[in-house]
Amino acid sequence: MARWAGHRQKSRLQKLVLFLVSGYLFIVWNREGASKYMLEVPANDGFHVIPDYSNPRNGPGENGLGVVLSGEEKKIGEDQMKTMFMNVVASDKISPDRSIPDSRSRECRNIESSYPKNLPTASVVIIFTDEFFSALTRTVHSVVNRTPQHLLYEVILVDDNSQREELGSKLSEHLKRFGSLVRLIRSKERLGLIRAKILGAKAARGEVLVFLDSHCEANTGWIEPLLARIQEERTAVVCPVIDAISDGNMAYLGGSHGGIGTFWWSLHYSMGSLPKSEIERRKNPATDYIRSPTMAGGLFAANREYFFEVGGYDEEMDIWGGENLEISFRVWMCGGSIEIIPCSHVGHIYRNGHPYDMTGRNNNKDVHGTNSKRLADVWMDDYKRLFYVHRMGLVDTDVGDLSGRKALREKLGCKSFNWFLKNVIPDKFIPDEDVLAYGHVEGQNSMCLDTLQRLENKGPIILGIYNCQRPSSSAQMFSISKENELRREETCVDVGIETKDGVRPAKVVQCKRNDFVEFEHEKGKFLKHKKTGLCLDMGGVSAGGDIYFQKCDENRPSQNWIIDKYFT
Repeated sequence: MARWAGHRQKSRLQKLVLFLVSGYLFIVWNREGASKYMLEVPANDGFHVIPDYSNPRNGPGENGLGVVLSGEEKKIGEDQMKTMFMNVVASDKISPDRSIPDSRSRECRNIESSYPKNLPTASVVIIFTDEFFSALTRTVHSVVNRTPQHLLYEVILVDDNSQREELGSKLSEHLKRFGSLVRLIRSKERLGLIRAKILGAKAARGEVLVFLDSHCEANTGWIEPLLARIQEERTAVVCPVIDAISDGNMAYLGGSHGGIGTFWWSLHYSMGSLPKSEIERRKNPATDYIRSPTMAGGLFAANREYFFEVGGYDEEMDIWGGENLEISFRVWMCGGSIEIIPCSHVGHIYRNGHPYDMTGRNNNKDVHGTNSKRLADVWMDDYKRLFYVHRMGLVDTDVGDLSGRKALREKLGCKSFNWFLKNVIPDKFIPDEDVLAYGHVEGQNSMCLDTLQRLENKGPIILGIYNCQRPSSSAQMFSISKENELRREETCVDVGIETKDGVRPAKVVQCKRNDFVEFEHEKGKFLKHKKTGLCLDMGGVSAGGDIYFQKCDENRPSQNWIIDKYFT
């Protein structure tokens, strides 16, 4: 068993550094307003004991198992899922030091001893606002327990103006066990995740910044692969594999490293499969890093100096949303890389909502939209047109001064967004480039094909029809690809299974790279499904209804379609 208090020499050095840093922060923060921040540094050397995980542990949630509730506790937990978006009753029963299964591959375990001994030190920065006490403390304990002592320079917690009572003196008292290893910075005003991260990063003094969400569990051997890759490539911004932790019973479910981060033109993050080029590049699939166009944004590591050299975060972005794509595009375009490290695993509680207020400055309820507009206007060049297809209402919205970020782009000599599309994510479908047709697909009576706001990214949906919404409505924009697909950004139109009344619905499914759903089409005529010979028909369907396929008939005007723009 190891005790952090045993490292007296390191502790004395840290105290000296903390004294100097605290003085620096005092001066800086006084300039910003003396009442904004409060830095808490425990006076003692700590008394936390790292568990010996080789010994069996008993208790709720141990070994990553889910917590089973019954009776009144079960009902309370179910109610919490609706309002708090996680089962706090279950979480509170679990030890902050709980054991979890090692989710690394056998190949990753085999190379564990091969990492350099002189890896850079890490400052782990954790931002929270009104996080649940047990989830937050389990995050901190997992980092301390599973990070080699010589690599963990510090853990910095930034409290973004939490109002939950248990995050006050109770948290401060709990953190004393870690001594000067863990610092708590409290903001007396709401900064939002983005600016709180900047505050934590500026306070950090380790060679590498590691950002974690406040509801995580670091797994065995999690940090060495991240630090080793950054030591090897200074401009690599690296992400662990994010293992899922159940929001319902807190079971540690593990994860897969078989994908990459991508994006929707609406500037939401998404996941995609490994492209062929990346599969061929990686000689050791279980251990080699994965080049990823984007990252989820909550969990990543970067050389501290490089993080600020490449622009840190856009400080004018508000609260949360869009910052992950902004830093992803920027790093790639300005000479760095975003990578996923298969041998680093961190568990994360995926929640279906935010248990805290996401309203931005000036009562802004659309922080993702305004943040994304800043990103689009600075980094996407003419391709921002595809973002505005989704967010026409933001075209004339004032999102603040962009001159500083544009100057940064010029200073760093960053490449174009076209370069990013061609070199980093060449498989990304561009709806209005290299296609046969694009725009609204209009039938009779000024009615257009429409997804009816159904969530096509959640699985197959039925295609509908609605009054044409011009100049644009993202739900009505379709392309005829050069492979003759009738498609959207990631989904394609296909023929559904015949229903009881003999109707073949038009369904929208995930496009397949090498199995194209082909259509035949001439301007103002059929949209004919080549494989079945059936034609898209809107006969008898009113606005908001589902359309279907049936036998082609030249005498049925309900089978005639015209698309806004043809390129042939």
